[in-house]
Amino acid sequence: MAKVFGWPEFDASGEKILTTYENEYKEMNMDIRVYRMAVQEVREFGCEGEETAVLLLQGKVMFQWNEYLQEVSRRDVFSQGPWCIHVCTGQKVEVAAVEETEILVQRTHNKTEFAPKLYKPEDAPWKYSCRDKFGNVAKRRVNTIFDYETAPYSNMVLGEVLNDRGNWSGYLPHRHPQPEVYYFKFDHPEGFGASFVGDEVFKSTEGSFSAIPGGRLHPQAVAPGFQMYTCWMIRHLEGNPWLQTDRCEDERYVWMHEADFD
Repeated sequence: MAKVFGWPEFDASGEKILTTYENEYKEMNMDIRVYRMAVQEVREFGCEGEETAVLLLQGKVMFQWNEYLQEVSRRDVFSQGPWCIHVCTGQKVEVAAVEETEILVQRTHNKTEFAPKLYKPEDAPWKYSCRDKFGNVAKRRVNTIFDYETAPYSNMVLGEVLNDRGNWSGYLPHRHPQPEVYYFKFDHPEGFGASFVGDEVFKSTEGSFSAIPGGRLHPQAVAPGFQMYTCWMIRHLEGNPWLQTDRCEDERYVWMHEADFD
């Protein structure tokens, strides 16, 4: 059985590997890595036969693609929205760190050509989900950077979730046939939560991730006192893209929609 959770570390070069096409998380069919970059460090991304999304998690960088150059900054994932550059096969993105920076790079196979797009915070506004439902303990803020509706040429979905302290997300427990990866960060280094993948449960900590096979239930929770950030990444299936309406809630729990928790 494929592994469904991981606690990887950054190597000496500042690279942290989550999923690849060959490692124990290959069922995700995505290559996902996180990089820490020192001031003036430069990295280049983009491959033939793959689309690439570079998401700024924290810091200040200069993005360069084609003839375009854009400096962007993000204090942290808890107080400011996302900047993300998304390019198609063969396109290169250069990332130059203006200050100490952390980025996440999501890739998957895709031969479709499309115009590069720089997503700004206003393109992915935070919206509350499940406020005042289920005893008001499943409220969280969600943004979608791109999905099938906004980028039908892509084989990926990219978004973010902020759990309120002590709250659940991905609730009610739900599933969908497409694989999904969660990458976790906390507003305090000792923060922790619980990530459920089917009948298994794992302690989510700073920089950990879950690799959720299609069809598995995957709710999650964060401990009281801590705010949890989740970068959520879905890989479309051929002929079966993930849609916002595709949440299939576990029928054992749907009674909660009508329940009074006062």
